[in-house]
Amino acid sequence: MTERFSEMDRFDRKILDVMAIEGRISVTELARRIGLSKSPTQARLKRLEDSGVIRGYRALFDPIRLGRDHVAFVEVKLSDTRETALAAFNTAVTRVPEIEQCHLIAGSFDYLLKVRTASMSAYRLVLAEKISTLPHVANTSTYVAMQAVKEEGVVPVTPLATG
Repeated sequence: MTERFSEMDRFDRKILDVMAIEGRISVTELARRIGLSKSPTQARLKRLEDSGVIRGYRALFDPIRLGRDHVAFVEVKLSDTRETALAAFNTAVTRVPEIEQCHLIAGSFDYLLKVRTASMSAYRLVLAEKISTLPHVANTSTYVAMQAVKEEGVVPVTPLATG
């Protein structure tokens, strides 16, 4: 069963909006916030989980307190962009734990990576020993982030009103 956004009603959307920010909220409190009783809220939550809309729950760690405050964005240009080459790169990149994000880009390069390490020297090792050795990598360009201004990644499900 694949649930689509258009098939969700306002209660489903409210559940997602609350859960995006407060994943550990009790079902009782969630029900109170969205204006339903506990049983239908619990059933909706289970349906959203079973359909894959809610893929899971996790803890968010402070990377700075964990000593991983060096962030680099890496443009990657491949030597081959046929489907088999992209698939090989995609598979290999998932095995590099320092790569937090990887996006296929329409532009002058092929992929944009977000890489988090403890230091510049640690990043240099990741670049030399892991990223540069990924399948079909022709060249890379690195941009070091000086400060994260917004990084939460929480996007409201319910569309915001536009003026």
